[in-house]
Amino acid sequence: MLGKTFDAAAVERTHYENWEKAGAFAADPSSNKVPYTIMMPPPNVTGSLHMGHALTFTIQDVLVRYKRKKGQDTLWQPGTDHAGIATQSVVERQLAAKQIDRRDIGRDAFVEKIWEWKAESGGTITNQLRALGASPDWPRERFTMDDGCSEAVAKVFVELHKKGLIYKDKRLVNWDPKLHTAISDLEVQQVESKGHLWYFRYPLEDDPSRHIVVATTRPETMLGDSGIAVHPDDERYKDLVGKFAILPLVGRRIPIVADEYSDPEKGSGAVKMTPAHDFNDFEVGRRHNLEQINIFDSHARINENAPEAYQGRDRFDARKKIIADMEEAGLLEQIEDIQHTVPHGDRSGVEIEPWLTDQWYCDAETLAKPAIEAVETGKTQFVPKSWENTYFDWMRNIQPWCISRQLWWGHQIPAWYGPDGTIFVEESEEAAQAAADAHYGAASEIARDEDVLDTWFSSALWPFSTLGWPEQTPELNRYYPGDVLVTGFDIIFFWVARMMMMQYAVVDQKPFDTVYVHALVRDEKGKKMSKSLGNVLDPLELIDEFGADAVRFTVTSMAAMGRDLKLSTQRIAGYRNFGTKLWNAHRFAEMNNVFASMPAAMPQPQATLNKWIVGETARIREEVDAALGNFRFNDAANALYAFVWGKVCDWYVELSKPLLQDDAPEAEETRATMAWVLEQCLVLLHPIMPFITEELWQTTTKRDQLLALTDWPTYTTADLLDADADRELNWVIGLIESIRSARQQMHVPAGMKVPMLVTEMDEAAQGAWDRNEVMIKRLARVESLEQTESFPKGTVSIAAPGASFGLPLAGLIDIDAEKARLQKSLDKLGKEIGGLKGRLNNPKFAASAPEEVVAEAQANLDARQEEADQLQAALDRLAELG
Repeated sequence: MLGKTFDAAAVERTHYENWEKAGAFAADPSSNKVPYTIMMPPPNVTGSLHMGHALTFTIQDVLVRYKRKKGQDTLWQPGTDHAGIATQSVVERQLAAKQIDRRDIGRDAFVEKIWEWKAESGGTITNQLRALGASPDWPRERFTMDDGCSEAVAKVFVELHKKGLIYKDKRLVNWDPKLHTAISDLEVQQVESKGHLWYFRYPLEDDPSRHIVVATTRPETMLGDSGIAVHPDDERYKDLVGKFAILPLVGRRIPIVADEYSDPEKGSGAVKMTPAHDFNDFEVGRRHNLEQINIFDSHARINENAPEAYQGRDRFDARKKIIADMEEAGLLEQIEDIQHTVPHGDRSGVEIEPWLTDQWYCDAETLAKPAIEAVETGKTQFVPKSWENTYFDWMRNIQPWCISRQLWWGHQIPAWYGPDGTIFVEESEEAAQAAADAHYGAASEIARDEDVLDTWFSSALWPFSTLGWPEQTPELNRYYPGDVLVTGFDIIFFWVARMMMMQYAVVDQKPFDTVYVHALVRDEKGKKMSKSLGNVLDPLELIDEFGADAVRFTVTSMAAMGRDLKLSTQRIAGYRNFGTKLWNAHRFAEMNNVFASMPAAMPQPQATLNKWIVGETARIREEVDAALGNFRFNDAANALYAFVWGKVCDWYVELSKPLLQDDAPEAEETRATMAWVLEQCLVLLHPIMPFITEELWQTTTKRDQLLALTDWPTYTTADLLDADADRELNWVIGLIESIRSARQQMHVPAGMKVPMLVTEMDEAAQGAWDRNEVMIKRLARVESLEQTESFPKGTVSIAAPGASFGLPLAGLIDIDAEKARLQKSLDKLGKEIGGLKGRLNNPKFAASAPEEVVAEAQANLDARQEEADQLQAALDRLAELG
């Protein structure tokens, strides 16, 4: 017996445990079914579920639950990422709280502490995924630092090194002076800050009375300047190109070069070049053979390459002294206040320093070539296709990939150094020792490289390392390459591109057929969620309040291609109400003994109403199949919503009430049809709303198997749609909706019964009216129908196929008062629309406002315009009344 309401919190855990016990999520490598594979993007082991996770994992779960029901052997490969810098930071903070520094206990002991932390807390994110309803094959769960993945990492590193695709080089990296490690671009946070642009005069070598003025936001880096760049077309400096300036405070002679990097409109148009501490300067320096002078140590303090007066100073302390010294020397021309972005480490919170250091690199340019060709030729496709342009832009302009990190947690680089610095790269220390002994002709001491690999290196191997590579396992042979990768656009370069590169480099094969790129989840106003704005929605709190199904259905219904999701709790509450509507329909059916005798086979109804709903069920099955087959998740969800709420609950349940009376000849047929239709609702909704559908499936009647294990239906409209029934019921529903709409627009009291006129009605319309007159009058609140030659003044026309109806409202409503009310509302809306149009058409607003603010203004304009159109339509109808 169903309770009054669905208590999600009371049943979700139980159903999930039952699914796991039944092996409902398990892949079967020995199966003869067609395989279907999705690689779960491994969340950080330190992570906690956020709305981005809720979106991406719901989409993946919808796909795998759908494909399982379609009869495919589905592997959704789960796992977590060791998240080098994030995990090390967590454990370092825990030790710091006990006044312990990792350096005091040593590397081995510290790494052991991290493994202990993982054993205790590392399962948080996977348990949260269970709460969301995610259904991967959990017994196959992997970790990027488990033995198998670690073996794959070492083997790939050694193989690529032997091919010359991994090498050591001195280049600029994003250096975190607090954590003392290189970090990736994804770990750099651009912080909007108030700053200054300092204009310094650099004397010319051949005429110290003349100066070239450079502008900089980082005066401390001038100690490492080795050139000045000007644009080749800048007339102000053409006579200075090829000459030299003298670097103040240092006395170094530096060349003035012409390079298109310099922007004549920015600052003074002359740019100081510090190749060892700026990524753009590094590239300009390479083009003009400028010296690379590193002036910072790992703490971002001034080192021995600068004048003694500045050595040992922190970079910001050195900045103050340099500004003061330049001003004292009369070489500070002006200071300009500016707003600019400053890169910070997302973990440490300190400013990142571009730093010249020895690191390990991948030859990304070479690795990118087959990965580019795979997308160009359609071997791997992006959905939406527009994201291919982003992929190509990154890949065709790719720089060497820095793969080393100065951390203790991660895959330690399999490289050992001999006494003279010779490097031995091998998969094990034993192999490296043997190689060293052979090289030196005697036993020799070797020391392992202390750095670890960038987390993205092991993540890039995820599609095959999780399936057992380098061993040729049954799983690797069956499930590789994968079918779909679901991901956000923000990691197309960091993860998707690197997987593409590494798969071709190692196994010469694409990792997946399709990359589905979803948009961002923003707040209801279109702003990015952030703790500082206080607009973050926690999916776990939302699940506690509304249930997992409501959260899942919300993000699925909003997952339109290329459009960010504007999420609000009101919308989630609305979809919880959708679940309540489904629940109440089953309660109604239960109270009418619909589930007392479930039909063994698909019903063959004779009543027009039952024929119609069976055809509509076939129609929605085809719509959902078409939508999910083309990654149109929002279309699938919205079609199901319209069908279940509108066709089934609002119309079929309501219209069936007379037919369910015990003395009605169609009672048994209607019960059987309703039971089948509601059962199909559960099957079709299950991939999106697994918990409430499983609860209804198990509770309404005794079942032989879990809903999660049932097959997807294959019936079609060609089999089940009755054209006559479809035409008649849709005519009836359309007429009732038109009458209701006219009543609402004209402010006719809801309970008032009104007469209706008809001037013409063809045979089909007459038949539909005759067979459904009682129902139409009851649901549209129509008192009577009278034939007339023409409509009298004050009649609102109601169009229907094959008929012309009218509602004579003169005397029933105050037409003049209604006109005045509507016009007042329309005038108010007109002012709002004018203001929004003026704002959007203002070039300054379009140029300066954040993208989400512009989008919000456009959405407001569209909504106001739609409201105005409805008001105008109502006014037009009133005009017909006189």
